[in-house]
This record gives sequence, structure tokens and C-alpha cells, in this order.
Amino acid sequence: MRRRIATAAGLGLALLLGSCGLLSPSGDPHRTAPHRASSLPAARPVPAGRGSRAAADFNGDGHPDLVLDSLLAPARGRDDDPGIGILYGSAHGLAPATRELLTPARNAARTGPAVPAAFDAETVCDLDRDGFSDLVVTTDPPYDGVGRPPVPVQLLFGSPRGLGAARAVQLRIPDRARFGNEWPGQPVCGDFDGDGADDLAVTASGPRISYLKGPFTRTGAPAAAGAPLPVPGTALAAPGPLAASADIDHDGADDLLVRSAAPGRRARSRLALGGPKGPLTAGPAAYPPGYATAFGRFAGAGRGVTSVTADTGGELSIGGRPGRIRADTGQVPTLAAADVDHDGHPDLVIGGTRPALLSGTAAGLSATARRLPVPRLPGAGRPYSTVLALTDFDGDHRADLVLFTRRGRTHDRVTVLAGGPSGLTARPVLSFTTADFTAS
Repeated sequence: MRRRIATAAGLGLALLLGSCGLLSPSGDPHRTAPHRASSLPAARPVPAGRGSRAAADFNGDGHPDLVLDSLLAPARGRDDDPGIGILYGSAHGLAPATRELLTPARNAARTGPAVPAAFDAETVCDLDRDGFSDLVVTTDPPYDGVGRPPVPVQLLFGSPRGLGAARAVQLRIPDRARFGNEWPGQPVCGDFDGDGADDLAVTASGPRISYLKGPFTRTGAPAAAGAPLPVPGTALAAPGPLAASADIDHDGADDLLVRSAAPGRRARSRLALGGPKGPLTAGPAAYPPGYATAFGRFAGAGRGVTSVTADTGGELSIGGRPGRIRADTGQVPTLAAADVDHDGHPDLVIGGTRPALLSGTAAGLSATARRLPVPRLPGAGRPYSTVLALTDFDGDHRADLVLFTRRGRTHDRVTVLAGGPSGLTARPVLSFTTADFTAS
């Protein structure tokens, strides 16, 4: 169970279900950038939308948006969390001028007079069913250590103006839905009962979750919540990037990936299968030990959905069979799966010190890893690249990749590689540092 105080953790048919924090690629959100002016164009207002069914669309204009956590703090800045960056989408892809910086002071809910020092993005879904995606964050409410801790999860509701004008509300978990005295955390979105409304699952003490049935009110209250549900593990996997859980067994309800160890640790995982009463039934099979698991038609045409689990160095287990592919990506991997060339077969991206693309084919996932370009950053040693998103930002039916590459506490780079008929482009179509969000 995680309590976040001053650290940030975070389809084809495929769904990324990563073990690391979805939107928080660094363990230190308070890195300080060298003093500099922003290289991004002058910010402009967020275009107003009318609502859409697109995933991660905070202003409802039909184009997916990007969430950036673990921003570089401004030079000589305070030690508080510098905030969360939002880059809005357009018909031509991500629009660097259409951006917002969400900060604890402006956007977090206060606990009494206290403003949260931590403000960490967790997951995205439309909790109130209004056609505008909502952002789920975790904070650090004050706690004296006596009795049951407060709920650290907050909700930022989308609107035609996006998220910047919003003030978060605290997630309301009824007492009957809580268990033990651990901090609720690791929120995961999904329609776990198949009724068409997004629900939330958060950890309770032990192998239990608080299952909160949607839709949610603008005060943060679920439509219903019962006693905590037992699940086959103690940690929830964050759905990956900017995606909610998916229906793996095709019964009309989303399924929840549950791990046997905290996010960021190597662990076995297993599904808690959704159904009319939520994610209550344990799936029949456990997945091999690893750091992230994705699901898709990776075994070839006509063979149904299977799993891919990434272990140290990007060693992949396909369909539960260990070590089928060695991608040699280095360090703790992140995964994302989608169709980057629009050939009908999901492709797989693995993050690490040597990020790679494995192409999907009619015969299954290719065993040949194509190395992805990594930006040069000052310093020695290989920088580490995290997969932030693999989704179609420009509407050409080919998924685009967003990589976050960092070295140390002072340098990072976000690069966008566009999908195309031959796969991902060799040169980024967009490149910037997260310091651009906080530069004066």
C-alpha cells in the first residue's frame, strides 16, 4: 500500500496494465531545472468542446489529451510538488501551445487550511458521465497517526474549459466500504459491473479493495458502495497510459489486474474478474513474475487475447510461458500496446534504458526488437525512458508514442513519435522538456 507524500510513483484490443505509476515516471517529482525560459510557444486558451466519448479528453473536443507528472521544478523553486502538466489534443495531434499547469495551490482540495504538498496524477476516466474526462489524483492530507487515515484521493472534473479552472474534490469513500487503517490508494478506473458507468477501485487493508460504483457526483460521492471486496493480491495495477481497465474475458464487465507486491516491485499478478457485483471473482490463472502486464491478440490472428508480462531487462513472457522474447531494454520496464501501423495487429512498446518496439504480425508478436530513438541529455550513462502514452493523437488510426526520458534530477525530455505505415517515425514530431511547463 502506498502513501504518497513527497514522491511520485506513475488497444488493438490491447490494454496496458503496468505495475509502475501510470503517470509518474520518476521517483523524485521535485527535481529542479536549470533557470531557463520556456521553449514552447506562448500558451493559448483551451478550445471548448461539447463532450465526447474519446478517452482522456478533458475538454470534450473529441481529441485525446496528455497528462505529464513528475515535472521539473523551476530553478530556485519551493520544495513542493510543481504540479501536473496537461497538453491538449487537436485534429492534428498534440498542440504544444494548448497546455495548462495544474498546481496544488490552484487546483487541489484543501484539508482544513492545509494545501497539499503532493499532487500526483493517477488515472483518467469519465466518472460523472458528462462527456468530459476526469483526472484522479493522490495528495498528502494531514494525519496524526491516530485511527483511520483520511482519503488522499481527489477528483478533478473535466469541462468545456478543460481542467485548469477546476478545483478538485476529495473522493468520498463511505465507512462501510473501508477496511483496516491503511491509506486508500492506487485508484483504478473501469466499468467493473458492466452497467456503462465508470467505477473506481482503491486499495483497502490486506487483500481487499473499496469498490465504488459510478457514476459519481460532483462532490466526489459514488452512486453506491458496499463492504470491501476480497481480491487475489494486495496491490492494484495502474491502467496504462490514460486508459481505463478493459474487459479481458468479454463478459461485458471490465476486469482488474491485482498484484502480490507494491507497484514498482517484481510480482505475480492475477485478474479480479468483473461482473454484476463488481470485480469479485478471481481469474483462473496467475501471470508470471514481472513488472508490467499487457493484454492483446499477441499470439496471432484468430487466437484470441493473451498476456505479455515484462520482467527485468524487458524479458517477455507471452501467454504465461516465461522468457519467450528477450528485448534487452534495461532496468524496470514499462509497457504499452496499440496498433502503430494500422495493419490490424497490436504492437508492443517497452520502456527502459534501451526502449524498443516489437511489431505485431498475423503470426504473433515479432521477436525482433526495433530500438527507439532516445534524446541526448547532459551527463553520463544511459538515460531512462518511460512510456507515457501509445494512442492515436492525430486521428489517422495509427497509434503515436509519447516517451518521457530523464537523467538525474535536472534534465528530461518528452518526445512524440508518430505512427505510420512503416511503424513509428525515426524523428520526433514534438520534443520538449517538462521544465517548459514551469518556466517563468
